[in-house]
Amino acid sequence: MSERVLVSQLQSREDGPVSVSGWVETVRDQKKVQFVILRDETGAVQLVNPATRPDPEGGEQDAGALALTTLISEMSTGTFLTVTGDLKHDERVKLGGVEIKIANLEVAAAALPETPIAADSGLDKRMDWRFLDLRQRRNNLIFRVQTTLEHAMRSYWIERDYIEIHSPKLMASASESNAELFEVPYFEDKTAYLAQSPQFFKQMAQSAGFGKIFEIGDVYRADPSFTSRHATEFTSIDAEISWIDSHEDVAAMQEELLRTAIQAVADKHGAEIKELFGLDVVVPAVPFPRIPLAEAREIVTARGYEIPRTDGDLDPEGERQISAHVLETYGHEFVFITDYHPEIRAFYHMRDPETGLTKSYDLLYKGVEITTGAQREHRVDVLEVQAREKGLDPEHLAFYFDFFRYGAPPHGGFGMGLARVLMLLLGESSIREVTYLFRGPTRLAP
Repeated sequence: MSERVLVSQLQSREDGPVSVSGWVETVRDQKKVQFVILRDETGAVQLVNPATRPDPEGGEQDAGALALTTLISEMSTGTFLTVTGDLKHDERVKLGGVEIKIANLEVAAAALPETPIAADSGLDKRMDWRFLDLRQRRNNLIFRVQTTLEHAMRSYWIERDYIEIHSPKLMASASESNAELFEVPYFEDKTAYLAQSPQFFKQMAQSAGFGKIFEIGDVYRADPSFTSRHATEFTSIDAEISWIDSHEDVAAMQEELLRTAIQAVADKHGAEIKELFGLDVVVPAVPFPRIPLAEAREIVTARGYEIPRTDGDLDPEGERQISAHVLETYGHEFVFITDYHPEIRAFYHMRDPETGLTKSYDLLYKGVEITTGAQREHRVDVLEVQAREKGLDPEHLAFYFDFFRYGAPPHGGFGMGLARVLMLLLGESSIREVTYLFRGPTRLAP
């Protein structure tokens, strides 16, 4: 068997024998010639075969050529096959300027003749047949972008001597609160919980003396929301660093991380994103704008929108309004909203002794929150007081407080949703479009 060549490599090869493998995207079965568009994971190429039709007068014909023509005529879209033939460069061929004249065609797996989804199928239908939906070039690109984004982030951290961790996803107690938990039967009549966040174990790494850590992994939320940006299982990008002076150290690291990652996407995929998604990848300048929450609320009100929430936080429309203001004023797609009241933050967020506000932030990207970051409280006596204020029983968090009873450095970090970043970067309307297999309140399959 000839060595397989990827479609993306064909333009750089000389004319001559070649072997390609992939699936059938379209078949144009004309009277005198047949065209097959074959797609693999890197692109599409046109295959051509001079058609040999049955002679109605029963004349002698090339049995092999007749069989090949018949095979192509009966071939269904989606069939996986390997083709060997002669590669020819021809600038008249719109698809890459090359085509392959078929010499031999071997079907690896035939597809059923009628596909269950079409170009105009709704999102739920496409999710039911996700493996077929993902064959589209546009969807393939989403996950190439995801790969580049994650690789650039990992490279940024590794070059700066961060340690990668993999925290457990089965926990003996709630990771942050008793809400939105998935319970899992465990051994000997025990109950485990799926981790809502790696938060506590990121902080444990600081007490362990790791200094700087990151994790990219799954987290779980028993959240019945049906919005475009919520899921019951999603990938979280987390980092935690020691010896910080405030949440500003965390924000500075995160904005540089994002600038580096988005630059990598623009460099590698910018032209294809423009072609398939119709938008330019904007690499953000650093530093990102920063606006205290109280000021952000005033700006939103001045724009004519009254925030209905009573807890003092921004609602989704408030986030869109403040982001619109930042884009109009600073020409920036990102903004840090800072200085949150303790009532709307986690108990482990450090508080400023002068203002009483938390040393924390939310990061908005194109009007959507993608991150919460903060300096953590590392003094165990203060932590216990703040937990009680939130109605939490310190005894249930004893394992967590133990991390701080034997010394801990000042530290902080952030958690960021990967799917939200991808959705916004590519201008999609839902995280379902950019999630390999989405999980929500009503979706556990495929």
